Amino acid sequence: MADDDASIRSLLKQLLTDEGFNVMEASTGGEVVERVKSDHPDLVIMDIRMPEVDGLEALSRIKATSPQTAVVMMTAFGTSNVAIRAMELGAFDYITKPFELDKIIHTVRRCLEYKELTNEVQVLRQEISSLVQTERIVGNSSPMQEVYKTVGKVAKSDATVLVTGESGTGKELVAEAIHYNSNRRSGPLVKVSCAALPETLLEAELFGHEKGSFTGALAMRKGRFELADKGTIFLDEIGEITPSVQTKLLRVLQDRIIERVGSSVAIKVDIRVIVATNQDLGKLVEQNKFREDLFYRLNVISIHMPPLRDRKEDVPLLVEHFLAKHRYSATAQPAAISEEALNRLIAYEWPGNVRELENVIQRAVVLSRGQIITSRELPFGDEGDGDEEEGGEIPSERSFFKRSVAQFEKDLIMKALRDAGGNRSKAAEMLGIYRRLLYAKIKEYKLEGYPPKGR
Repeated sequence: MADDDASIRSLLKQLLTDEGFNVMEASTGGEVVERVKSDHPDLVIMDIRMPEVDGLEALSRIKATSPQTAVVMMTAFGTSNVAIRAMELGAFDYITKPFELDKIIHTVRRCLEYKELTNEVQVLRQEISSLVQTERIVGNSSPMQEVYKTVGKVAKSDATVLVTGESGTGKELVAEAIHYNSNRRSGPLVKVSCAALPETLLEAELFGHEKGSFTGALAMRKGRFELADKGTIFLDEIGEITPSVQTKLLRVLQDRIIERVGSSVAIKVDIRVIVATNQDLGKLVEQNKFREDLFYRLNVISIHMPPLRDRKEDVPLLVEHFLAKHRYSATAQPAAISEEALNRLIAYEWPGNVRELENVIQRAVVLSRGQIITSRELPFGDEGDGDEEEGGEIPSERSFFKRSVAQFEKDLIMKALRDAGGNRSKAAEMLGIYRRLLYAKIKEYKLEGYPPKGR
């Protein structure tokens, strides 16, 4: 609680402590803002008239840095514009001076009950969201049925799971399905791509750091393991981590203990660990690039995501799923696909797996403007497009097809730019695509100066 009057602070601290609350004190507005940043209290009781930084300014700063912290203001002018302004800035309530002690207790309990209710609503939303999340894995093939069975068996446990498979097969979706079907689904699911950061930054990202532990560490920061407490952490591309990070990760798996960078204080974390890789960790162990003891700690339960070429019977289901997901507009019906185009999709080998299929369908929906998707909207290149069987197209025909699609796309963009008078935002809206995609296509087709001025 914060007030420049020491007697009021002493009275309120004694009152709230007797009611079972942990109470911290601050005597200035600046001090209370700093305490909120460092200690993240559930509730702040603060006088409006404070030295250094007044209560309204302190309230504004608190809500900017810690919006989940509830604030109750104290004022001697309950009907004044100052009190009304406090409510507009996000105060939960205000108490007028002189106050009744029972009113203080009632307000505090009501505030904390409201916060608990809000948290329950967030959990409910997360559970509803989980129904959508788990439905994102699409496929009825035998390999996918095995995946579903394993997910169902391991979800309720806290066993570490290793998800393997090529890039684009949907390993992250497996991690989501496990988390949202587990007893930890009300907790956070924290995702980390281990290949996206260099060693020094990855270590600080995972384990957190203390203020001043390295250049640029201006404040203490919790790592992903701490943020995942009571939930699940998903470490993607685990084969990319360096030996020093492997050593620290081994301790986490063994003892569920971490140490922030720049600190020797052990912090206990309650987490479930799921990792994924597109590499053969066994071979990395043989090459002394991955710790053998860590490998065995990670490989408690293994789930392999099959490549799309090994479950082509799922392609029609995936196509329908992505057609619905990438509608031409929010109110449009999903586009239809011709039998010829669908057969080409089934015949293709899909080196980029499900991710590549989704990109192809999204592009086709844009080019067809949400109508019938034909082979003309499929962007397959000169190799591996599934037409190498007897009766398929010869390479020269495939090259012609690729050039034709590109020319069609270029003509569409040029027409939109002309109709929009060179306004790229308007042209993107006319084409029904994001501006970033339009900018990329303009660069690809060298249309930076189109249309020429004066036309």
